[in-house]
Amino acid sequence: MSTMTRRQILKTSAALPLAAWLDAARDAEARQSPPPINIKRAVLVSMLPKELSWQDRFALAKAVGFDGIEMQTVTDQRDAEAIAKASESTGLVIHSVMNSDHWKYPLSSPDPEVVKKSVAGMKTSLMNAALWKAGIVLLVPAVVDAKTSYADAWGRSVPVIRDQLIPIASGFRVQIGIEEVWNKFLLSPLEFRRYLDEFQSPVIKAYFDVGNVVLYGYPQDWIRTLGRRIARLHLKDFKIDRGNGTFQWTNLGEGDIDWPEVRSALAEAPNATWLTTEISGGDRAYLTDVVRRVDRFLAGFTPVDRPSA
Repeated sequence: MSTMTRRQILKTSAALPLAAWLDAARDAEARQSPPPINIKRAVLVSMLPKELSWQDRFALAKAVGFDGIEMQTVTDQRDAEAIAKASESTGLVIHSVMNSDHWKYPLSSPDPEVVKKSVAGMKTSLMNAALWKAGIVLLVPAVVDAKTSYADAWGRSVPVIRDQLIPIASGFRVQIGIEEVWNKFLLSPLEFRRYLDEFQSPVIKAYFDVGNVVLYGYPQDWIRTLGRRIARLHLKDFKIDRGNGTFQWTNLGEGDIDWPEVRSALAEAPNATWLTTEISGGDRAYLTDVVRRVDRFLAGFTPVDRPSA
């Protein structure tokens, strides 16, 4: 074994603090700038000023920086065609459609006529998606209530989705995004994952809502558990005052969600291609600020600068 000269020892010793400092600097930079993710920003149509025409609503969303929009089911064919034209002329992508009949006519109902109306409503949503070139339709799969048990909600909804909705969606080449929402159903990430996996179909994906689980869980945990099953996300924030037993929806970054941790978890959901803001609407200045908040989230930071404690 060769021995080091005194000069080599001194040179190596002098370099160690610098090397350590550089390593620390690189680590800090990596923490501040997480790896980019392939995800785009969208706005829920209800956030845009309703007094504007479809063309002007789409143009406004595009101008403030959104890449796309999530529409809600439209039954009037002329409206549906006007929406398609607004998307084409502005370049604002319609990436998803929110089904409208799953609350009024739940798939978990014991009444066959109610289920029939629910399936018809989803077919309209899927037709909208095909016309607008949207890739997915959001579906609340079941509603648990005083007359519908948890087991019944599961047992009734699965065969209808599997035997009726998946074939229709496949024909339109559109996916179905199952959302967890305050329907007293799919109350843990493990259940949600099991429910999705029961279909064993590429048509069925998760449409994960970041804010809907804050009362009883942590969105970053849900994202990591669902992983590749997530195709889309809803963004909203939620603030809880457990001392008073109250809560409220807030603008992005003003609630209790740990946004940097949620952003980190998205690395484990590589199939999530779009996120949609689902919060209160407003004017151009307000929407511009929402885009800024989303950009901070995607960069790995909290959407707003909170004052230090």
